[in-house]
Amino acid sequence: MKIAVVGVVGRTNAGKSTLVNSLVGEKVSIVSPVEQTTRNTIRAIVSEERGQLVLLDTPGLHKAVGELGRLLNRMARRSAAGVDITCVVFDAAQKPCLEDIGWMQRIAHESASKVIFVLNKADKRSFNENLFREAWAEVLAEEGGENPPPEPKWVKCISVDEGGSKGVLDALFEFAEEGEPLFDEDTITDYPRRLTIADVIREKYIAKLFQELPHELGIVVRQIEETPEKWLVKVDVLVNRESQKPIAIGRGAETVRYVRKGAERELKEIYGIKVSLDMTVRISKNWMKNPVLLREMGYMGDLV
Repeated sequence: MKIAVVGVVGRTNAGKSTLVNSLVGEKVSIVSPVEQTTRNTIRAIVSEERGQLVLLDTPGLHKAVGELGRLLNRMARRSAAGVDITCVVFDAAQKPCLEDIGWMQRIAHESASKVIFVLNKADKRSFNENLFREAWAEVLAEEGGENPPPEPKWVKCISVDEGGSKGVLDALFEFAEEGEPLFDEDTITDYPRRLTIADVIREKYIAKLFQELPHELGIVVRQIEETPEKWLVKVDVLVNRESQKPIAIGRGAETVRYVRKGAERELKEIYGIKVSLDMTVRISKNWMKNPVLLREMGYMGDLV
């Protein structure tokens, strides 16, 4: 049986979470067109006849703004350390940007032997494979020196299509080595339940508000009361300023109802039991600098 721990890295919004969900075959990581959607490192497990892959879906590297932005960048960099395979996801529908070059420079500097460069969105009319290969050649010329790193394996991918990530899966198992499985074969993630619930709620808020508020929105699951019939989950929705509270609530509480209904439906599908959300919108100034709250949200763990 072949086993590997895989760091799925790249700049924010390159399609890392979509790729991870595609590889697993189920939704384990929230997805949206808004940058910094993924805030935690999520372990997703692929088990099949060839073996087992443990995928670390990381926050995207981006130009950091504020304490939370710097924290997410630190998590992204550290979660890429100590893995068996580094899988760098590029949005090849766009030209290489500063963050893309930064990951290439890191790969060249560390001389990692098992690296996959995933050129995502291969179905787009503007597909810039040549520009990414040229950028890598330039990085090698500057960083490689006398002992350049092994050439990464380049794989084209359409992560949003069924079967579009098969090439990535094959490449990962090609690099994996013989070993014992790390998880039971029916486990698809070991992500904590309270963080999954918080992520689902935040995803619904992002879908509703888009870029109006999400980066300054925090979700804290305070309590989960379980009965055989349903779970009652008490949740605090945190905003920074008084002016943001009406946005998070919506006119006539329309936004809260939209988020609660959508999240309850998805959580029932995930856990197989009715989930009732008791959501309260609270003002918590500078919550993104509060270590207690950040720890509750899972942003200050072993990777920080």
